[in-house]
Amino acid sequence: MKPPANNQREYPKHPLIGIGIIVLRGEEVLLIKRGRPPAQFAWSLPGGGQELGETAEAAARRELLEETGLSVGPLSLIAHVDSIHRDEHDFVQWHYTILDFAATYKGGEIVAGDDVIDIAWVHPRQFDDYDLWHEARRVIGLAVSKLRLGISLTPAP
Repeated sequence: MKPPANNQREYPKHPLIGIGIIVLRGEEVLLIKRGRPPAQFAWSLPGGGQELGETAEAAARRELLEETGLSVGPLSLIAHVDSIHRDEHDFVQWHYTILDFAATYKGGEIVAGDDVIDIAWVHPRQFDDYDLWHEARRVIGLAVSKLRLGISLTPAP
């Protein structure tokens, strides 16, 4: 059996680069409810795909602006996540290598983009209520730990 026809994102020929942005406001994290596959109706970090010719940091800023209307100051690369999903025939249906950046909220009005169903500031104690993916929890924990240890999220000059 052959995998279904390729639409570039679903059943890709190679891994795709995704970007996630952890926006921290005190102890809360900004989450979005996705309106499109591959994680349609799931709560997650803002983010999306990197475009050809775009740096990872520029992709993070663009995706955050498109999905939430927010701009942030300095970004810090926190971690990477390999997200590989197979279909019932064991074909790779989705394959993303996700680069997760973190930034602190500086202000501004949040406006849901056209591919976002809902937006919320969520305390980590509420993550179970949002059925947040374990990898998202892990990278959020890394970002929060850096801040608690006094490690700046701002990259060195």
